[in-house]
Amino acid sequence: MKLICIGRNYAAHIDELNNERPEEPVVFIKPDSAILPKEQDFYIPEFSEDIHYEVEVLVKIKKVGKHIAPQFAHTYYDEIGLGIDFTARDLQSKLKAKGLPWEKAKGFDGSAIVGRWKLKNSYENVDKLSFQLIKNGTEVQNGNTSLMLWKIDELIAHVSTYFMLKKGDILFTGTPAGVGKVSPNDYLVGMLEGEQLFEINVK
Repeated sequence: MKLICIGRNYAAHIDELNNERPEEPVVFIKPDSAILPKEQDFYIPEFSEDIHYEVEVLVKIKKVGKHIAPQFAHTYYDEIGLGIDFTARDLQSKLKAKGLPWEKAKGFDGSAIVGRWKLKNSYENVDKLSFQLIKNGTEVQNGNTSLMLWKIDELIAHVSTYFMLKKGDILFTGTPAGVGKVSPNDYLVGMLEGEQLFEINVK
């Protein structure tokens, strides 16, 4: 099982980090060891002083697929979720400046929060899902999948060109604007279409 993550998929987030708008989806991988076990707190790693939250809509792949056409991509998932791609922003900036891969900043142990899964047919349109991240009672991120540069089915088609998708793989579809630093004792809550799908304490 692998976590396939999409970067720079919301224009406002691209702008807030002063990144260049990509011509195709930015793809990176987190290992399965990045998933934070259920009911466990998130501990800020000792190698970073600037861990950022990035809330994202998730998709769970249900069958093997390769070179999937966009019009068939919807048959490869039945479940939608919400999670966090924690990022060591200080480490990522150093790696990017040297033209090096991001894995140490993105794929470290516990860097992926995976909330409860919901059936796709619970929602009228997966391309119009609203979601929020609430930090210590204050909304810090508010997104809608309608604002994605590449929609879910397009992402599945693109990713499957390079990586065979397997049952249980999780696609992180990108984060909207509003990313920011976490500190010890922060409490994060993720909402999808008004329903809480995860909560996490930061230590």
